[in-house]
Amino acid sequence: MSAEQSELFYQDLLDTCLTAGELMIEGGSEMYRVEDTMLRIAKSAGEPDPRVFVVPTGVFMSLDHGNYCQSILVHERNINLELVDRINSLSRAFADKKITLQEVKREVDKIAHGGFPTFPLWLQTIGAAVLSATLMVMFMNNYDWVDFPAAAFVGAIGFLSFYYFKRFTNVKFLAELVAALVMTIVAAGLVNLFPKMIIDNILTGALMPLVPGLALTNALRDLFKGDILSGMAKICEALLTAFALGGGVGIVLKFLGA
Repeated sequence: MSAEQSELFYQDLLDTCLTAGELMIEGGSEMYRVEDTMLRIAKSAGEPDPRVFVVPTGVFMSLDHGNYCQSILVHERNINLELVDRINSLSRAFADKKITLQEVKREVDKIAHGGFPTFPLWLQTIGAAVLSATLMVMFMNNYDWVDFPAAAFVGAIGFLSFYYFKRFTNVKFLAELVAALVMTIVAAGLVNLFPKMIIDNILTGALMPLVPGLALTNALRDLFKGDILSGMAKICEALLTAFALGGGVGIVLKFLGA
């Protein structure tokens, strides 16, 4: 392999691994899984000593004993386990020699540029409504069935508020705060119209789609795997989300004197 071919190979391998790692972090993957996937791709391509360092806000990788080194920043982190599974499946298919490095790079680039299918907004909203109502039943021992549709409605409104407000701001926690404010105002209005409803039951269910349960679980898994920095960063992020949701509810309830 000539020097030019070698440089092109390492550049393609770095681009593929870094983009794959970025997508997995954006999908909500644990850091150890990101590292494992990137190392699997690099070693399957014939790189004997790949080195990877992953944190929730960036990915760093070097190849050829440090002669080729790059990093990539991660600006957005969501929960999309299908995306994580897709990237992981590509790495395993490449490790099993079912596809080539160029095919992996092409698929990863396609996903990175919006080529990965997602659920439509209406279906996500229905999912948020169903989740809100069913989790209200799970968590609340004493409730009236009249709270069931109310929790679904408020949960759907809260999810839509979060979705649309997030498009106009890069501050995720501000979008969560606004969503909590909207949910509490709507729930308070329903309780005024239908006095039999209990606002605590409604809000308990409606907040669940935005509660960072999976993020906190992944943070603990990172801590147990020894990724202290990533685990603590994710725990802080989950706590900020919890404070934003709780603050939004508390502000409205305090203002209403509830």
